Amino acid sequence: MFLSPDIAKLLLRVSLGVLILFHGIHKVIYGVDGVKGMLSNVGLAEFFANGVYIGEVISPIFIILGLYARVASLVLAFNMLVAIFLAYGFSFSLSKYGGLGMESPLIFFIMSLVVFLLGSGRYGVNSK
Repeated sequence: MFLSPDIAKLLLRVSLGVLILFHGIHKVIYGVDGVKGMLSNVGLAEFFANGVYIGEVISPIFIILGLYARVASLVLAFNMLVAIFLAYGFSFSLSKYGGLGMESPLIFFIMSLVVFLLGSGRYGVNSK
């Protein structure tokens, strides 16, 4: 029972959702001015910064619950691609610790794709 693929899917969903939700809560408390600045630097409207609330608050809650987790994970994956573009410009530069500079959002992007491919599993609201 404890060696079930559904337990692994639950662990993946909860880990991804909780870790991203912390980023979203930070933006709810402190705002998205940094994101607005990055958007305006690349010539995009600052209004799009509000999409962060969907990608980093709503989507993670859906992913944690397993409620339309595949759709929510695609929204989060898109959010992470935009974050990588805005913050790193898809540069494969190394951080001062030796890893990729964009390592964290890249891992979240990959985890989102894995949730999309696997679905929510038995322990989700709409389990499939």
